[in-house]
Amino acid sequence: MTLYPVLLILHLLAAFLFVGTVTFEVLFLEPVHRRLPPDVRKALGSQLGPRVRSVVPWSVVVLYLAGLGLAWQHRGALSSPLASSFGLLLSIKIALAVSVLIHVAIALVLAKQRKLTGALQGRLHLSVFCHMLAIVVLAKAMFYVTW
Repeated sequence: MTLYPVLLILHLLAAFLFVGTVTFEVLFLEPVHRRLPPDVRKALGSQLGPRVRSVVPWSVVVLYLAGLGLAWQHRGALSSPLASSFGLLLSIKIALAVSVLIHVAIALVLAKQRKLTGALQGRLHLSVFCHMLAIVVLAKAMFYVTW
C-alpha cells in the first residue's frame, strides 16, 4: 500500500480542524464576542481558549507534516512549477501555507511578549482565513483547472 492515501486523509482531517476553527473564530466568535458583557467574554475565553490551544497546535503539526509528505510525492511538478498548471497552483498553495505558518509564528511571538492586541489578533485571523479560503480553492483547482 502506498503512503499517499494515508497522508492525504491526515492532511484533510487536520485541515478540516484548523480551517474550521479559524472559520468559527472569524465568522462567529469574534463578531459575537464584541457584543457580550465583559464577564461573559472572560468566562468564554477561559473555557474556550485552553481547549483551542490544546487541540489546534496538534492539527497544525499534522497538517504541515502530511503536507510535506504530499509535496514530496509531487516533487517532479514542484521542480518545474511553470511547466504545468498543477505545479504552479501547488506552488502557490504551498506559498500561502508558508504565509499562514508565518502568521501563526508572529501571533505566538506577540502573544508571548504580551503585544498581541485584540485588533491585531482579529486582523491576523482574517488574513489567515482569507489565505485558507484560497488554499482550499487551490487544492481543488490543482486537479480540475488546466491550461
